[in-house]
Amino acid sequence: MDVHLIDGTYELFRHFFAVPAAADVNGQEIGAVRGVLTSVVSMIERGATHIGVATDHVVESFRNDLYAGYKTSEGVPPELLSQFPVLEEALEAMGVVVWPMVYFEADDALASAAGKAASDDRVKQVLICTPDKDLSQCVVGTRVVQFDRRRDTVRDEAGVVARFGVKPSSIPDFLAVVGDSADGFPGVPGWGLKAAALTFSQYPHLEGIPRDWREWHPSIRKARLLSESLFNAWNDALLFRTLATLRLDVPVFDTVDDLRWKEPRADFEEHCRRMKSPGLLTRVTAANTNY
Repeated sequence: MDVHLIDGTYELFRHFFAVPAAADVNGQEIGAVRGVLTSVVSMIERGATHIGVATDHVVESFRNDLYAGYKTSEGVPPELLSQFPVLEEALEAMGVVVWPMVYFEADDALASAAGKAASDDRVKQVLICTPDKDLSQCVVGTRVVQFDRRRDTVRDEAGVVARFGVKPSSIPDFLAVVGDSADGFPGVPGWGLKAAALTFSQYPHLEGIPRDWREWHPSIRKARLLSESLFNAWNDALLFRTLATLRLDVPVFDTVDDLRWKEPRADFEEHCRRMKSPGLLTRVTAANTNY
């Protein structure tokens, strides 16, 4: 089987800014929730059988304890934050496995699930449904890939190299020096995308970079300046790599059989009534009949 792992946080953000606002019968904003649910149903209708969705139940995580500047929920619209628990409950009622993250992040759950699913010989392919560059570190050949559903594109290992200039295993090191504004860490001064790509294509990890800039590969321009900047900020670079490295020890499932889509629970009808979405109930019921 194929295993589809969905970045619920990305999907909720994407739909929040893409679909009109809508309130349920109680006045709760649920426009983005309906968008995500409809999107997941579409996947099931097209044949997806084994699905897991990871969400950031709270935006903060253990990484905030490691670095004060790491991303928080500050600035996120409250109408968006309030939809996370609604989405999680509705997906579970629909029969979909959900991992709401509190200590870890959704990306950690996706990374853990991808690694575990790929270890099962019955799995043909693992599709991590997000364009997020952090998840590129999880890509393995053509077996574990990223699937950007909005653009309908797949990024395999060759695609990661084409996009970033480095292999998936070097993505945390790459992000450590170039920084990640979405996650709130700045990287190392003077390091840009091209310099990082050239460097980590020669030395896959920070520890492999020669201390003496004169020993650097001749393809790397301004080696002296890059070396001075890197080794002056060495501890920061190691910390930023830790922030960028996804955890693989999140408890997600026992076997991939746990991810098989099940029929909706009896209370899913009530969720659809509350969201004023009779069409969603009809589609899920039909999908279950044809399953």
